[in-house]
Amino acid sequence: MKRKVLVFVFLVFGVLSFGNGKGISSNENQRIENLSSLAKIWGFLKYYHPNVARGNFNWDEQLIMMIPKVEGAKNREDLSKIYLDWITSLGVVKECRSCQNISGKSYFDKNFDLSWMDNLAVFTPELSRKLRYIEENRAQSNSFYVTKSPRENVEVRNESKYKDFEYPEKNYRLLSLFKYWNTIEYFFPYKYLTDQKWSTVLEEMIPRFEKVNNATEYQLVLLETVIKIDDTHASLYTNKNFEFFGKKYIPAFSNVIENKVVIVGIYNDSLARINDIRKGDIIEEIDGKNALEIMADRKKYVNGSNSNTKAKNYNYQLFNGSTDSVKVKIRRDNDFVLKTVKRYKGSDLKSNLSRTKEKFNLDANDIGYINLANIEVNDQEEIMDKLKSTKALIIDLRNYPPLMPYRIARRLSFESKEYVKCIAPDLKYPGRFFWKKSLVIEPLKKSYYRGKVVLLVNEETQSRAEFVTMLLQAGDNVTTIGSQTAAADGDVSRLEFSGFVTAISGLGVFYPDGTETQRKGVKIDIEVRPTVKGIQEGKDEVLEKAKEYLVTEKS
Repeated sequence: MKRKVLVFVFLVFGVLSFGNGKGISSNENQRIENLSSLAKIWGFLKYYHPNVARGNFNWDEQLIMMIPKVEGAKNREDLSKIYLDWITSLGVVKECRSCQNISGKSYFDKNFDLSWMDNLAVFTPELSRKLRYIEENRAQSNSFYVTKSPRENVEVRNESKYKDFEYPEKNYRLLSLFKYWNTIEYFFPYKYLTDQKWSTVLEEMIPRFEKVNNATEYQLVLLETVIKIDDTHASLYTNKNFEFFGKKYIPAFSNVIENKVVIVGIYNDSLARINDIRKGDIIEEIDGKNALEIMADRKKYVNGSNSNTKAKNYNYQLFNGSTDSVKVKIRRDNDFVLKTVKRYKGSDLKSNLSRTKEKFNLDANDIGYINLANIEVNDQEEIMDKLKSTKALIIDLRNYPPLMPYRIARRLSFESKEYVKCIAPDLKYPGRFFWKKSLVIEPLKKSYYRGKVVLLVNEETQSRAEFVTMLLQAGDNVTTIGSQTAAADGDVSRLEFSGFVTAISGLGVFYPDGTETQRKGVKIDIEVRPTVKGIQEGKDEVLEKAKEYLVTEKS
């Protein structure tokens, strides 16, 4: 009787377990874990195994061949044997004596982590030892797959070119994920700063890449993966993504000010007048949906190193579409207006605004102003000579400077000063980054500028503009005013995504004291953010604060 009860309980438990999908999910979890381990080993061998790193194999096809084998493994012994047989087929790895000689390099190792090799819940000790042996005797000749630019950020090369890959079959979709994941794993200097731990991305995204039903879903999941690295330089533009978000624009653009979606700029003044769109308009709803709720829903598609930068980048997801118009609920002067705003092709929005090309000016308080966006290399001496006797100087970096203004920077410091230090990838030990020699600005003492200097920054201050800010901040009497910058510092590296191209910040950039600029932005002394009221009144509140500060400081 007791035995019959036990059998009955077992059968009931089994039926319930099956009904809840636990048995199935357990097998599925094992399969995804296997594929995740394959991604890691495939990438590791690509950059570490001497025969693979030389380009002796069609490495993409090797992955496609391995996927069904790995998916079918039932336990760690089966899985490890598959990998050991694979590694054996790649040829002998000879002992590398030079691999042990790394004492001459000062490493930055916050990104480096090969601890997954030692996970005995996934791999047998024999496989772990084999992988560690390859690490210790890794490829030292020039890699077939990666090289360096003259600035030492990574350059991806010799990846297979895929055409008509808008929606490849499942295993090739996994190839694109694994290829991108490993490039970030080994060569993204800011991997350690991502909100989501990079090692967890594989198990989340593998089923997502497998289950997409069409080209649009596939290319959107590619975009989601890129957004996970939290880098303003990282974006992905594809035809399907453009179609999904829409290729038509309204004649204005927005930012988030005081937790409100606000029109802050006009693409085309005549079209804005026709549609009665004005700077300072608060956007409450777009096609009947709350604007802030749309932002929350589309956050996973918006690139940016921080929320301040993402705020301006939402504009594309908010207002673009494929239809000729969009219904917008606007708050203006405490009144609510529902209007239909026309959308236009990008080519129709060619601005007819009179953009100022002013390089510099001098105000009544003897304060000079330089707009770095408009100056050329040979302008620097002329401008500084004309402004050398001013009481103070404002340099506007809320733009993208076309140059590195060393000739200006040299006049702001009386002594040699270190202004930035960088890390670069070590291609002979992938995943590790080393400190480059710090950059130093040498003064031009005979032309030393003795007045106070204010730098203006905001979310438009990105990449080179941030690097320029750091250069100028090394000056003796420099104050930085504004709001958090784009926080994407370091030369851009282009990456292959199996048919698509994206990018990353390729070098790690730090202040001399080791403070990151990535995710944080440049150091700011006085924070000033635009207000809705200021935008509506046409004020440049950051510039006004700078002048107020300089006048107060002098008095």
